Amino acid sequence: MDPVGQRKQTPTVRLRRLAAELRRLRTEAGLTRDEVSDQTGINSVTLYRIETAKARPQGRTLTAMLTLYGTADDERAQLVALSKNALTQGWLQPFHAELSEEYTAYISFEAEAKSIRSYGSLFVPGLLQTEDYARAVIRGTMPKISNQEVEDRVRARMERQALLAADKPLTLWAIVDEAALHRDVGGAAAMRGQIKRLAEAAEQPNITLQVISFASGAHPGMPGSFVLLGFADPVDTDLIYIESIGGDLFLESGSDVATFTDAFDHLRAVAKSPADTTKRLTQLAKQRE
Repeated sequence: MDPVGQRKQTPTVRLRRLAAELRRLRTEAGLTRDEVSDQTGINSVTLYRIETAKARPQGRTLTAMLTLYGTADDERAQLVALSKNALTQGWLQPFHAELSEEYTAYISFEAEAKSIRSYGSLFVPGLLQTEDYARAVIRGTMPKISNQEVEDRVRARMERQALLAADKPLTLWAIVDEAALHRDVGGAAAMRGQIKRLAEAAEQPNITLQVISFASGAHPGMPGSFVLLGFADPVDTDLIYIESIGGDLFLESGSDVATFTDAFDHLRAVAKSPADTTKRLTQLAKQRE
């Protein structure tokens, strides 16, 4: 039995939840993946892909798993319904097929998140970037991609920002190291526009913005940037996203979430208050006039 096709499937919060529930049921049944494979005929690689949210099980596969695990009727019905909607995308657009698999996965998770806690060591957060700044960042950090790929990424970044102005807007708490505000990304005019954009964003009720000044010295965010995504349903645990030259990384274990939550709390404590941050942004904007 092999329910998985060859086409890549972008993870969603629902698919991630289904995978977590199936892992839990197998563990409670005291079975290994190999044992499940032996008793159901489902390929062990397929089981791994299902349990890591890389694929959605077909109906007969899910039925075989739930029957083996002795799942109660009410829970079975909930999981079958969850599986049917597991690939529903919250926001992805057709042109996103040209973006990297990791980036489209992040876009999907971000679109379904209730809150985001973001720390940027050298960049302004993507949700708060102006188009000129975003274009300069993408060109500078990815010099080998084509002009069309640059524009696709800029477009995606600008469209993502609609989440902050939705009927039920995303809650964003962004902390930025002051270094990001002094690096001339895109030239003086682009930076002037970017700093003004940050000052305006700080006035929105669903956005909290803090800057860590140079005077703060060493702090927990110096090793690099990260994003913590939180979801409305408590079943959907927080997700950590880290972007790097070596590739993008998602972390979701309890220990990892605790580590990064603790780091973010320390950063909030050492950063300027939201009010003082707004004053600092206003000063920087005037200096660039």
